[in-house]
Amino acid sequence: MEENQEIFGMLDLMLRPGFCVKDNVIVKVNPSAQGLPIAAGTDVRTLLQTGESEYAAFEGGCLYVQLSLLDEACGASITRMDGWDIFVLDPQWSSEQLQILALAARELRQSLSNVMIASNQLFPLVEQRQPQIREQSARLNRSLHQMLRVIGNMSDAGRYATSSRQEIRDVGQIFLEIMSKCQALAEQSGIVLSYQGLDEEIMCLVDAEQLERALLNLLSNSMKFTPKGESITVYLSRSGRMLRLSVQDCGSGIAENIRNSLFSRYLRQPCLEDSRYGIGLGMVLVRSTAVNHGGTVLIDQPNGKGTRITMTLAIRQNNTSTLRSPILHPDYAGGWDHGLIELAECLPLQAYETDR
Repeated sequence: MEENQEIFGMLDLMLRPGFCVKDNVIVKVNPSAQGLPIAAGTDVRTLLQTGESEYAAFEGGCLYVQLSLLDEACGASITRMDGWDIFVLDPQWSSEQLQILALAARELRQSLSNVMIASNQLFPLVEQRQPQIREQSARLNRSLHQMLRVIGNMSDAGRYATSSRQEIRDVGQIFLEIMSKCQALAEQSGIVLSYQGLDEEIMCLVDAEQLERALLNLLSNSMKFTPKGESITVYLSRSGRMLRLSVQDCGSGIAENIRNSLFSRYLRQPCLEDSRYGIGLGMVLVRSTAVNHGGTVLIDQPNGKGTRITMTLAIRQNNTSTLRSPILHPDYAGGWDHGLIELAECLPLQAYETDR
């Protein structure tokens, strides 16, 4: 009973809407969720829009799913504490914050693009006999790619939550091509990147840009926490009508208090912490990609080592519920190398020493 009161007390103190579940039944709803169509005694599985099978298999870590509340979609992060599942909902105003970030990014993008063009034109003029100048030029080039990554995340986090341009593609081939490019880049960082893909062709509705962006973000996160000489393994497997993409590293792991809020870190107050965790918009792109493909995202630590992030995708050939955008979007990277941008936080200077 005392354990229950501790869970309930913690739930009541949450500023974001939330509720706790025991044996698939909602037991308590916190004050911040009052007014939402959530009631004690409800079977939470009836609210799941995505993640029914993933939630059934959930044993720990942090799982992101999509709920349906009176025909309104709402994201939720789930953590398990002493046998209780704590659901924390995305606040309704988070999309407004993403829109503000997108507007700011639009103002910054053109100026940064001009600087990057000028930098690339100047780079060939650097004397090869002056290694210090070469090094500083590469440092500038990498920093510009890092800035473009942040601006791109600011610009697209909200867009990915509302639109998805999907077409029938061989999903295994998409990931194979991405991994082939990333393995050479990871090698420059002294990290071994291995990939185990599908042994069959699977044609399904996918947004290739979103899948690439999601995987590159997951790889960036893993590489930042993986020591030189260690390895990262990416698995793509099939389970029934679902695909599972897992990125497993053997790094130091993500602190539990941060792991439980990774899907909404962009909403937090600025604070001093490990800079490797970043703004948190990369995980917004990942979670939106999973939801747009009928799946979920799970962050866990198997065997108590490293971090594993698993994104699931539904195998679909036709689904009218998929969000579509009829507008053709330009290349999100403005024509610059996608890998060099998305992995800019963890690649060495030599990766930026030539015009890419």
